[in-house]
Amino acid sequence: MDQLPAALERAGNEQRWSVADAISRVLKNSEELHSWRRRLLSACMKGLVAVYSSSKDESKQEVERSMLLRLEELLCAVEEVDPDDWCTLVKTGLKYRYRDETFLKVLNIAIQLLYKEESSLSQ
Repeated sequence: MDQLPAALERAGNEQRWSVADAISRVLKNSEELHSWRRRLLSACMKGLVAVYSSSKDESKQEVERSMLLRLEELLCAVEEVDPDDWCTLVKTGLKYRYRDETFLKVLNIAIQLLYKEESSLSQ
C-alpha cells in the first residue's frame, strides 16, 4: 500500500489502478481514506504528466481519458492539491493537450474547485 502510489506515477501502469481502487474500497469507512486519496491524487497528476511527456502525439487517448476522469473524481473528494504537482500538471497539459476536450473540461472543473475563496490555492 505504501509503494503503490509511487508505482502509479509512472506511465504504463494503468492496470495497477484497479489495486488502488480495491484499497480505497477497503478504507471506505476508515480515517485513513482521506490521506490515501491525497496520495492517489498526487500519483494521478504525476502519472498524467508522465503520459503527456512520453506520448506527445495523443496516441493513448483512452488511457488519458480514464486518468483524467479519475483525477476529476479524486479532486472532488480531496479538494486540495500539492501546488508543485498542480503547476506541473497544468503546464505540461497545456503544452501537449491544449486541444484535448477532456483535458480542458477537467482543468476547468479543477480550477473552479481549487480556486474558490475557501481554498488555500486561491491565496
